[in-house]
Amino acid sequence: MVMIMAIDSVVVRQRVEDLDAAVPFYEELTGSSASRFAFAGVTLARVGPFLLVAGPDEAVQRVAGVAATLTVADLDAAVEEAEAGGAEIVMPIQPTPNGRRAVLRHPYGGVFEYVGP
Repeated sequence: MVMIMAIDSVVVRQRVEDLDAAVPFYEELTGSSASRFAFAGVTLARVGPFLLVAGPDEAVQRVAGVAATLTVADLDAAVEEAEAGGAEIVMPIQPTPNGRRAVLRHPYGGVFEYVGP
């Protein structure tokens, strides 16, 4: 098995109780401005390599089960390659407010969100 998929970046997910209080710390830490949005019942802020997640426990738990977000240049090819390598599709490719995404469980247990065009 030869996989040629390239991961362009990794976004680390971090649950926070108060998004407004947390954002300035992460902006200072990374030197980046936050990009805020809402998705699946939670509010989020992407700040550099961090995705801050806040909201009700039930909604956050659905999002928190994913270890990290992996950005790829070709989402369709990345999902196909990962599946061929033994990954299980937890959530098939679908549109989101920021592009397209899929969620996969790697053959060794990690659950990751893949995003890309």
